[in-house]
Amino acid sequence: MEKKLMLGTKEYMTQIFDAEGRVHPVTVLRVGPVTVTQVKTREKDGYAALQIGFGERKEKHTPKPQQGHFKKAGTPCFRYVREVRTDATEEVAPGKTFTVGEMFQEGERVAVSGLSKGKGFQGVVKRHNFAGGPRSHGQKHTERSPGSIGGGLRTRVPKGMRMAGRMGHRRVTVKNLRVVSVDAERHLLYVKGAVPGRRGTLIEVRGA
Repeated sequence: MEKKLMLGTKEYMTQIFDAEGRVHPVTVLRVGPVTVTQVKTREKDGYAALQIGFGERKEKHTPKPQQGHFKKAGTPCFRYVREVRTDATEEVAPGKTFTVGEMFQEGERVAVSGLSKGKGFQGVVKRHNFAGGPRSHGQKHTERSPGSIGGGLRTRVPKGMRMAGRMGHRRVTVKNLRVVSVDAERHLLYVKGAVPGRRGTLIEVRGA
């Protein structure tokens, strides 16, 4: 693919040593293989893209319209489907499979996207790093309170005001992560640094 996109799951964090004995903290990602389920062209769809599927699932657990879509492509049913925009669609046909060993090499830079961990409803101290109120001189109920949320003349709360609310569980992209190692046989990708989400989170790996 001209533009690299692979799907996978976050496994765990560990540390590995390189040939010179230096230690690297890495996140282990189980990436691919992904299968092309549809080829979109400018003439028919208005844009050029490849639709890829990842994570096979049983046909009885797949909605009927999706079953027909996968049967038309001649592929098994997949749990996740994504698109990657690319102009190099002529040499790719539905059913073609890409593996992590074909797409990424050691030393390459990648960007990883995924859903961050959900932390529930949190206050401003945890959610926005507020300092809180004073810890002395008669402090009673305002140690972790947000303080004032408006001016003297306003009768509304301005947009973007940092307040308490749900924290986490949003799409986060970490760019410029270096690929430390690629295990093509086990479909594992070792990237240096942290990746959003818990174990088992669906992640998208793109070429930086």
